[in-house]
Parts: sequence; structure tokens; C-alpha cells
Amino acid sequence: MAERSGLGWLQRLHDRRRLWAALAVLGALVIALGSLTPGSQMPSNLPWDKANHFVGYAGLAGLIGLAGVRLPHAFLIAVLYGIAIEVAQIPVPGRSGGDGWDILANSLGAGFAVMLLYLLRRGLSRPP
Repeated sequence: MAERSGLGWLQRLHDRRRLWAALAVLGALVIALGSLTPGSQMPSNLPWDKANHFVGYAGLAGLIGLAGVRLPHAFLIAVLYGIAIEVAQIPVPGRSGGDGWDILANSLGAGFAVMLLYLLRRGLSRPP
């Protein structure tokens, strides 16, 4: 059905689950690296911290969902990963681990991506 509406390329891209799974693992590693780096080694001119959290965890949850994980589970995995990273940050010098606002930004980003992916899938499954 997506072929007839001109969205076949999007459907084919969506169906590349191994690619999305590899990118999700890579994304999780990048988040861990950035989150567990001591504060003294971080660039001083990063944009607003909460926006970084929102975008990072939106990307992670979206990639997990694209990898074939059911969307509620993709959301839960991303949120739990974010909480684990926040707890792991506690002993890292110069970092404020366990920040509830960071966890909220992570969760909002993950929720946004999951909702966006849900709407995309709904649109791809509708007949033209």
C-alpha cells in the first residue's frame, strides 16, 4: 500500500531492522560515553542540557522502536537506560548524577519519538 502512495522508500527504510538495532546500540554507547565523561573533560559550550537529553533519548527510543521492539517496550527501555545512566553518573567527578530533571527530559524525548513513530506507522499502514 505504501508503494501506491509514493512512500515505498519510507516503508523499505523502516523495515531495515538490523540497521536500526546496530544504530540503537551505537546510540546507547554514545550516550554512555557522553554521560559518564568527567565534567572537567566536557566542552564548556554545549547547548542547553535538557535539550541534549531530550534529543538523545528521542533518538535512542526511536532507533529501538525501528529495530522492531514494540513501542511501549522501546519507551520503557530508553527510560530505564536513562535512569541507569543517571545513577551511574553519581560518582563521576563534575557531573550531577541522579538529576530528576534530566530523567524527565529523557522520558519526554523517548515519549516524543515513540509517538512520532506510532503516527508514522499508522500513516504507512493506511490505504491511499
